[in-house]
Amino acid sequence: MRAAFFDLDKTVIVKSSLAAFGPELHARGLLHRRTLVWAVLSQMMFMRFGADEEKLDKIRESVLQITKGWDHQEVKRLVAETINEVIEPLIYEEALDLIDYHLAQGDEVWLVSMAPAEIVEPFAELLGITGAISSRAKLDEQGKFTGEMEFFAQGENKAVAIRELAQQRDIDLNESFAYSDSETDIPMLECVGHAHAVNPDRQLAKVAHENQWPLLSFTHPVRAHDRSKSHTPFLLSALVIGVAAVLGRAKYQRR
Repeated sequence: MRAAFFDLDKTVIVKSSLAAFGPELHARGLLHRRTLVWAVLSQMMFMRFGADEEKLDKIRESVLQITKGWDHQEVKRLVAETINEVIEPLIYEEALDLIDYHLAQGDEVWLVSMAPAEIVEPFAELLGITGAISSRAKLDEQGKFTGEMEFFAQGENKAVAIRELAQQRDIDLNESFAYSDSETDIPMLECVGHAHAVNPDRQLAKVAHENQWPLLSFTHPVRAHDRSKSHTPFLLSALVIGVAAVLGRAKYQRR
């Protein structure tokens, strides 16, 4: 069995999913205005310069401190009530075309994101894909966030989780696909046979060039339910996948 693994932020959607929910969190009294401004500025830096492991570690620690004491069920309700308005308009049409292509080919499709499960899992359901790998926060006995992380889906942890999933579901990683924008996801890209760099940051673009990974440009955000499906994007996706398969096989033959 094959699978396709998609990073979420700046790969499937235009920006950080956490930052996208900032105004809703502020409106419900969970996020102070100063913190919201910080999130917007961080998002601008993330979009302009990308994020290495050190930057993501700082973001993680900040998010954990901000969310400490939040009620888990309240956050789940907020996401369920607002995901169509907050996240769906940010989806790249090119990502949807590739997802449709993989599903049509019988591939499993997984989101793999450092964002929390409370956001990533409902979004995977909205897309109608197989499932999600995401970060999981610890909860106390009252169902409140403790400010600690049970699993952080970042860097090498993404690759570890993908390998474990592949073993459980009999997925052939040499025949599988991965898509991401960030240098922090190089381990994830390296663990499949067909890696793709999407709107890559500088370091990922360099590594993609060295490994002959295809570079994809996603530029058109669209609502998943509003877009008009045509055969042209599907055919373009098939062409991209076909070229990537040839390059991937050549790379493995050289090893």
